[in-house]
Amino acid sequence: MKVLLTNDDGIEAEGLQTLRAALAALPDIELVTIAPDGNRSAFARKITTHQPLWTEEIRFDDGSVGFATDGTPVDCVRFATLGLVEGFYPELIVSGINHGANLGDDVTYSGTVAAALEGVLLGIPGIAASQQSTSREMDFRWGRHFQFDTAAKFVARLAAHVGHTPLPVGTLINVNVPGDVPTGVEVTRLGKRIYRDELKLQEQGEPGRRRFSIYGESHGYKDDPGTDLAAVAAGRIAVTPLHFDLTHESGIEALGARDLSQLLEAVAPDPQ
Repeated sequence: MKVLLTNDDGIEAEGLQTLRAALAALPDIELVTIAPDGNRSAFARKITTHQPLWTEEIRFDDGSVGFATDGTPVDCVRFATLGLVEGFYPELIVSGINHGANLGDDVTYSGTVAAALEGVLLGIPGIAASQQSTSREMDFRWGRHFQFDTAAKFVARLAAHVGHTPLPVGTLINVNVPGDVPTGVEVTRLGKRIYRDELKLQEQGEPGRRRFSIYGESHGYKDDPGTDLAAVAAGRIAVTPLHFDLTHESGIEALGARDLSQLLEAVAPDPQ
């Protein structure tokens, strides 16, 4: 199985390097690593469209070679599928291990999840993996110390499992590992964040120029059973299937029942 490994913390990040070693140890895995040359956290699905991108070969401690780029996590997936490595087209995208959890609504901001999601868009299954810090905080931004060994071994085995038992078409798996030794594994749905953002003036500059902070700290969450947030808070690995179809099916029926053509008639130019 041909596996692309990428992340959003950068090619030298400990989480990626620990997972790379675990994947490389598996039999029948052809592993290619393409990752950003620095941190791209919270870049979500950002892509680079207005300038060429550099790549640089990076030799790892075990003698193998990866590729760093000044692009985004999504750009890394595109590099792999467009032929940066001759003869290699990924059959699985593995993104991570992220330094910090990606839970609930946070997945929409995550570069880690975005890379796996790009694979799904291209018809390639994906796994996004994230690790809670040892302080067990529930916000991806504040953790500093991590233990990646358990997460790396679990995700590597999950990758091998997916290789033998394919996922449903259009599916990626979002994995979040708690900071302590996991007490189990739970298949979950996305939970709901409670954001505590507020506008705070930090600095007054020249007339008309002000500096603000707009994102708060200590985000909460709804502790609903069956969610990824509740599972990780309880010390279990959360495994959440995600897909890209954002269409709200019942919304189609609700909007279809309205005569929206009247709106067009109201703005149509008068006949000459």
